[in-house]
Amino acid sequence: MFESSVLAPPFTRESAIQKVRISENAWNERNPEKIILGYTKDCTWRGRSKFLQGREAVEDYLRQKWNSEQDYRVIKELWTFGDNRIAIRFQYEWHNNSGLWFRSCGAELWEFNEEGFICKREASVNDLIISEEERRFLWPLGSRPEDHPGLLGLGL
Repeated sequence: MFESSVLAPPFTRESAIQKVRISENAWNERNPEKIILGYTKDCTWRGRSKFLQGREAVEDYLRQKWNSEQDYRVIKELWTFGDNRIAIRFQYEWHNNSGLWFRSCGAELWEFNEEGFICKREASVNDLIISEEERRFLWPLGSRPEDHPGLLGLGL
């Protein structure tokens, strides 16, 4: 998804799951330059109340996001897929500059071009304040280890 277009539509269940995990790993690495390579140059992107156009705008947004959402860790799971679209649900944990922890829960809708790049992304997200003891995403920063449970395995 982020360095090659090997996984292009139409998707199978297996290729959709693989596409989601590649996205999760890239977001856990928190590298905007790498993430934007999964999008078309003229992509449309909505996250929360932000409406963005193009890779450069997405890259700027992600830099700002991870300046305020510290120690970010996400788990993404396939919800459904069809032809050139994938829907996922996700949750991520992070804390703000004051040390207050959050679990953000949401869904993303991805539409891909024929080469396998996202041309449209829509995301809806809600934030829940959690205590540090309620955290469940405890792996070291970076990609989630293969043996770490997903959302269903964590009861989320």
